[in-house]
Amino acid sequence: MEVYLPYKQTVKAHDDAMNLAAIQREASTPPGSSQATYKAADLAFARAALASCIANNNYSSATQFTAMLKSLGVNT
Repeated sequence: MEVYLPYKQTVKAHDDAMNLAAIQREASTPPGSSQATYKAADLAFARAALASCIANNNYSSATQFTAMLKSLGVNT
């Protein structure tokens, strides 16, 4: 299963990591999940995305995930 990623890049390793993170986020939040479950899934997604950006030298995309973490209450 591949999830549509509006932030698709040209680095295959990053694309694969982002796809996996998106699939895991969707799988961990079935309908009826609590707000805390959604927040935890979003935190895990943003952390995985940021780690992939750094690992694949994609620092221009890292800012959006840093902003996402800040909006979720994480001091980066």
